Amino acid sequence: MGDIVIALYNETPQHKENFITLVNEKFYDGVLFHRVIQNFMIQTGDPLSKDPSMADRYGTGGPGYTIPAEFVPEYRHIKGALAAARRGDAANPMKESSGSQFYIVQDADACAQLDGEYTVFGETIDGIKTVDKIASVETDMRDRPVEDVRIVSVRLVTE
Repeated sequence: MGDIVIALYNETPQHKENFITLVNEKFYDGVLFHRVIQNFMIQTGDPLSKDPSMADRYGTGGPGYTIPAEFVPEYRHIKGALAAARRGDAANPMKESSGSQFYIVQDADACAQLDGEYTVFGETIDGIKTVDKIASVETDMRDRPVEDVRIVSVRLVTE
């Protein structure tokens, strides 16, 4: 649906290093945006979403590890923020991040309650219209796009 350019924060080094490692392994190439909620966020990074037979399990997959939370107070859920998904508090009291799943904020006001609860580790520097375009697709009762929205590829660009 378009390109999205993200800048990763140095102040969240474990999340940044993990994301770069996964990009270099082409982990994200071909994954779906499996959870899309207009006026909230778009979520991706589940390797199970590469396999249509696993559709009932989308949102549960990952690389088999978590990352310790790296909360930085000045990094908030602004529009375009890149944040790590995670399991809920009851199963995850330390608020450890998913090893691969992440979301991009579409609406800062709707996501403000997530500040200090989910690690924000980057932000969209170009392509916010693509985020909005993805967020506007038709979804089913589970917030999954009716028509697949897939990441074609992710690549690193260094300054």
